[in-house]
Amino acid sequence: MPENRDRSNHVLVWEQAEMATDEGVLPAKRFGTRHYIVFMLFLGMANAYVMRTNMSVAIVAMVNQTAIEKDAEVFDDECPDTDYGEDTHDSGQDGEFIWSTSMQGYILSSFFYGYVITQIPFGLLAKRYGAMRFLGWGMLINSVFAFVVPVAARQGGAGWLIAVRFIQGLGEGPIVPCTHAMLAKWIPPNERSRVGSIVYSGAQFGTVISMPLSGLLADHGFDGGWPSIFYVFGIIGTVWSIAFLLTCHEDPVTHPRIREDEKKYIQQSLWGNASVHIPPIPWTSIAKSLPFYAILLAHLGQNYGYETLMTELPTYMKQVLRFSIKTNGVLSALPYLAMWLFSIVVGWVADWMLTSGRVNHTWTRKISNSIGQYGPAIALIIASYTGCSRALTVAILTVGVGLNGGIYAGFKINHLDITPRYAGVLMAFTNCSANLAGLLAPIAAGNIIEGKPTIAQWRIVFVIAACVYLFTATFYNVFASGARQFWDDPENDEPQKPSIEAPSHSEANGNNGTTLTHRTVNEQTS
Repeated sequence: MPENRDRSNHVLVWEQAEMATDEGVLPAKRFGTRHYIVFMLFLGMANAYVMRTNMSVAIVAMVNQTAIEKDAEVFDDECPDTDYGEDTHDSGQDGEFIWSTSMQGYILSSFFYGYVITQIPFGLLAKRYGAMRFLGWGMLINSVFAFVVPVAARQGGAGWLIAVRFIQGLGEGPIVPCTHAMLAKWIPPNERSRVGSIVYSGAQFGTVISMPLSGLLADHGFDGGWPSIFYVFGIIGTVWSIAFLLTCHEDPVTHPRIREDEKKYIQQSLWGNASVHIPPIPWTSIAKSLPFYAILLAHLGQNYGYETLMTELPTYMKQVLRFSIKTNGVLSALPYLAMWLFSIVVGWVADWMLTSGRVNHTWTRKISNSIGQYGPAIALIIASYTGCSRALTVAILTVGVGLNGGIYAGFKINHLDITPRYAGVLMAFTNCSANLAGLLAPIAAGNIIEGKPTIAQWRIVFVIAACVYLFTATFYNVFASGARQFWDDPENDEPQKPSIEAPSHSEANGNNGTTLTHRTVNEQTS
């Protein structure tokens, strides 16, 4: 696409007349630039979750478990004491540090404090200055500081380690809002379900890779074992960050090597949003938007329910069923694997529903989200009545978390439907709020079962989480929308003055039938 630029970073766009359709003309089916961007974002999401979870594995090898005082753990005696004794051997490792359980909690949580507080700032900055560099440089900071973790722990103790993990969290803050902002610029509407599922399923892929590999490195790695976890993943993260910064670009307009047919297809499919000046964020309209609140509540319910599923069910199986799923690496990774695979399947099915013309965006999102949230809710209720059946509980955990993958073609990608230009900003707000809500799950469970981890008390924990899932999913089904909202319609924008003058009549006629469209393109818009 020929284009002219001036110092104000606006572009005068020439368009082929036959390309001016609502969805654009699909380019040849081959690996395109947008597919490479999706692949890199998937790896970035996987890398982010590796960095987030590797400390939980490493700290087991770092701490001298036999040297710290342990409070007597309360167990329920309703279920027979079968093979629980096998788990006690896991705590016999002698690490370098004598950190209390509470101190270990501070170390593990320090990353998330840094991660949460940067969500909204980076969402706003990405909208104003572009998402790609914030994402790349943030993950580079996260990866480089991984090399500092062993030094900080050994030379500065827990305090320095907490500071380093906090900085890593700050660096990872851009990952979700900036990823969302880039998807809004690169992915046509009818590809968003499968692309969103693929990209965000990198979280489960990273977890599946991180947990067993971190365990192997802790036992057989160099420099004492556990430091190799941070060195290896630090190298991987650094390589990805540099490759991302060097090979990826903010949007199709600024990419120097994208094919012309693919560029036109993306721009036309996105309702021209990549070719229109973005006005200030319409805060008042967003604050009155029920579709936005539908996404927000669904996100809150998802994080609360997911944290209950993934953090509390293993505790239930340890305290009540007298069996720890964490002793088996395959079973530990199985729920994440199920969610990863199912989310990709749901994404493809959702996009097929859209391209077939049988179902619109609104109903596609609602159907996918219902599977992703009603499914786990039912699983939690069933799990509270499985009694002492360990095998059945593991199966319920796997099915429940697997069905949870439906959210990626549901509310998770819905920001891009209702507001492509402000998707990163909205994701920053919903993701920040949801992460705070997720912290409530272990707090609520801890208060309910403290001193009395009976099946009846645990049933209360599961039913509360199920009710949160059910309420938020139902609210979403009532008020969600897959239609682009009026406050993000480019046709309602105030007209912008062209950055440069139109070429002469003779110049226009020399472009083989192309027509001139007076539209300005801000290079940093979404």
